[in-house]
Amino acid sequence: MYKFTQVLGRVALCALAVALFAGCQAKEAPSAPGSEKPRIALIMKSLANEFFKTMAQGADDFHAKNGDRFELIVNGIPNEEDVAGQVALVEQMIARGVDAIIIAPADSKALVGVLDTATKQGIVVVNIDNKLDAQVLTERGLTIPFVGPDNKAGARLAADYLATKLQSGDAVAILEGIPSAFNAQQRKLGLEEGVQAAGMKIATSQAANWEMAKANEVASGILNEHVDLKAILCANDSMALGAHAAVRESGKAGQILITGYDNIAAVAELVKSGAILCTVDQHGDQLAVYGIEFALDILAKKGAPEDRQTPVDLVTLDSLQSAPAQQ
Repeated sequence: MYKFTQVLGRVALCALAVALFAGCQAKEAPSAPGSEKPRIALIMKSLANEFFKTMAQGADDFHAKNGDRFELIVNGIPNEEDVAGQVALVEQMIARGVDAIIIAPADSKALVGVLDTATKQGIVVVNIDNKLDAQVLTERGLTIPFVGPDNKAGARLAADYLATKLQSGDAVAILEGIPSAFNAQQRKLGLEEGVQAAGMKIATSQAANWEMAKANEVASGILNEHVDLKAILCANDSMALGAHAAVRESGKAGQILITGYDNIAAVAELVKSGAILCTVDQHGDQLAVYGIEFALDILAKKGAPEDRQTPVDLVTLDSLQSAPAQQ
């Protein structure tokens, strides 16, 4: 455990340095003099998380093919708990007078205030990935469209698939995301519903805040405390990687099933090898693209369309083996 934590610490420090640089110095394509193209800012959560790196790459690829339509500024925060840092990024984009902000909020409530300020400045705001709190939006009389998946339904896919591998009464654990995040709450609900519907027993449900190192620590404690555990259901893939390492270090590899959510490359490889049972693909490479396209529609039509739901798909060994080969 100590050796793993040391390695994680070194990796985390390197990732943090990269993310801090990315967050402080926004990545922006140069604009032509006199350009009238709308400027769109993409503000994400931790760029140390592969899911958000994939999201950023998807946005960059889309912009490369559509650079005549808009300018793109890409921002991220050092880690998913740096809410203040994300608020500051929104304030910076307001000061720069961008036309639209596409945001995956680190907190469903804490970002509403600064986004309200943005809308009052005439900036189009589109919410992706983690839905803003409906009650707080209502209290402010604010409407911000959400473009993203049904996180509860996506998590239920993983729990239902796990149920086909276990029996009624089997004990499982849940690793949650940041409790104040709407997507974390929804994924927890989806996992709980699937587990309960199958008659399995939730031994414990604990927050690991989306982070691999934290998940490794929490999962290690759970494995020591619950010796009859059969599975760990994780609300994202970073936590699934931490849980996988904890299971391996405990000597229980092959005895404890693990599920994830996000379909990052590292977890997809572990699904292929059988080390992780399944994950859920919310098509991270397209999430920002959906948001950008939505913002461009709003800017063109001068309206505020309804929320738009995006797809989620279960990823298993069978689905990966049957997928067409990449050219």
